[in-house]
Amino acid sequence: MAFIEMKFYSQEQKKQTMVNVILPDAKKREEIGRIRTLYLLHGLSDNHTAWRNNSNIEKYAHEYGIAVVMPDVGRFWYTDTTFGENYFTYLTEELPNACKMYFGLSDKREDSFIAGLSMGGYGAMKAAMWCPERYAGCVSLSGSLDITRKNRPCDLPLWRAIFNPCMESPLELEGTEHDLYYKARKNKEAGVEFPKIFMWCGTEDRLIHVNRSYRDCLSELGIQHTYRESEGDHSWKWWDLHIRDGLEFLFGNSNTI
Repeated sequence: MAFIEMKFYSQEQKKQTMVNVILPDAKKREEIGRIRTLYLLHGLSDNHTAWRNNSNIEKYAHEYGIAVVMPDVGRFWYTDTTFGENYFTYLTEELPNACKMYFGLSDKREDSFIAGLSMGGYGAMKAAMWCPERYAGCVSLSGSLDITRKNRPCDLPLWRAIFNPCMESPLELEGTEHDLYYKARKNKEAGVEFPKIFMWCGTEDRLIHVNRSYRDCLSELGIQHTYRESEGDHSWKWWDLHIRDGLEFLFGNSNTI
């Protein structure tokens, strides 16, 4: 297994950006016959180093024989912003192209998966909903899945900078390209093939009601998904534990590899 910290100039972010990458060794590549890639997203207060610093993701990546790509998007919600820095396009187009060019990673749907926590859970679900043709599976842990902020306040100046400089309330984002509920309905109506979806949230997490709400939305629409909740709050102890559930959901039991 190799760990690489890469810096390169992003045309979409319009600046140098950092990416942490875990690559399986040659023996694992031979055993599995192909390399599957997990794009693993950080939360609002973190960056590309968070998963490696706070979890056992390197160990898990080795067990499953997968590549893991951990990008940095700052506090910009994996979104193409109003000020021209395009973090969603970076995540779903530029970054996979860079990983294919630099590391030879596949960009095929069956080899591409995405996961994240909190803000990264939103980013992962957004990528899965807006680009379902790109990802075979999606995992959200403690996802901040309701961008309209119906249930709690937001940082309105930041929201204006990212989404709409004239916005008076985050409720104005309802029914837009940033609204996961809206996109789930539109995809269902269009007969889109959804990726596999796994969601987990702790019962002591401040986002538990948001996760239950989105679970109910998917259930009402008849969109297949796996939802679990158990003891846990909004902290790394639980994300490290339950990313393993997400990996098993996506890739099967690691002992079979």
